[in-house]
Amino acid sequence: MPQNNYKTQAEKYEFISAQHGGYYRHNFIDHAYLYNLYFPPKAIFTNLKDQIHDLVLNYPVAQDALAGLIGNIIDQPAERIVVGNGAAELIKIVSGRISGKLIVPVPSFNEYANAAPSGQVVEFPLEFPSFQLDVDKFAAEAFRVNVDVAVVVTPNNPTSMLIPKPDIIRLAKELETQDCMLIIDESFLDFAENPDQISLEQEIENYPNVAIFKSMSKAYGICGLRIGYMLTANSKFAGAVRNGVHIWNINGFAEAFLRLLPDYKQEFTESCKQVRTDRNSLYEKLCGIEGMTVFKPDANFIFCRMPDKVQSAPEITKKLFVEHNMYIKDCLGKTQPDSDRYVRIASRTEAENCRLVEALIDVMD
Repeated sequence: MPQNNYKTQAEKYEFISAQHGGYYRHNFIDHAYLYNLYFPPKAIFTNLKDQIHDLVLNYPVAQDALAGLIGNIIDQPAERIVVGNGAAELIKIVSGRISGKLIVPVPSFNEYANAAPSGQVVEFPLEFPSFQLDVDKFAAEAFRVNVDVAVVVTPNNPTSMLIPKPDIIRLAKELETQDCMLIIDESFLDFAENPDQISLEQEIENYPNVAIFKSMSKAYGICGLRIGYMLTANSKFAGAVRNGVHIWNINGFAEAFLRLLPDYKQEFTESCKQVRTDRNSLYEKLCGIEGMTVFKPDANFIFCRMPDKVQSAPEITKKLFVEHNMYIKDCLGKTQPDSDRYVRIASRTEAENCRLVEALIDVMD
């Protein structure tokens, strides 16, 4: 369907729900996509505008220089870093080309499984109904099915739950005895409390079988720039992933953003703090909805089970869009029990979150 060629709000919903972006063109309140509303600051946009001629007319730098730019931001040597056109590019390389067989807890970010060849993914169900990961059972299953790559997303998408750091470390050590690489996707970690104390980035040299993946779209609010990176002290694994990216996989605007970012550390820290404040307030409001099961979030979104007395999550999601022009994400496409009862709600500003809760209550009546 061509852009904006819908006659009713219901037709608009059918169009939007089949898309993977470009939402800003369609005039609705987006509580589905998961990004920081408070970053980048205006000064970064002004700087990019001032450079626009050079950025459009010239080739960007290649992988070695890009890795150095990320290294400046996360205080790591460039040789440990591979920069991707979003984390999705790196996921495609690892799931699609490098891993022989991969295990991932579910529900989770679908791309790790979707990018892998048929028959080469093992889905490990999270404990139900808590959705917590038992790392010892996970490691045992990884050993039983003989995988060479294991993936965990922390905080997880869609559950928004963090895996405790001691559990991650224990999992890494258990998998190391099996010669299995552990991918830790930390794309939402900046929204958790005390992220510097949770991440393994600054301890990566202690874990040769660990690679950290990070999509910068979420925390830095730059979905359109497409930047992600992998960090690992395993030079062989880094080399294999690096060989999978083409020479100019990052555009000039993304490169310029990476050059500007070190000057805005304080603004970034403050933006994440504001996201946490808004999210916590939204969590409290959602907990006030009768019959709603609301999981305590660590990321910038909230995982909920709809009350038993109301319609299914897909029906409520559509009704919310049609009647209130607000879009949340139902979990029907996730691998989990009762997936049609669950939704994922991205936190926005306090005012927008208040309106969302009021609208949710309205469509549930």
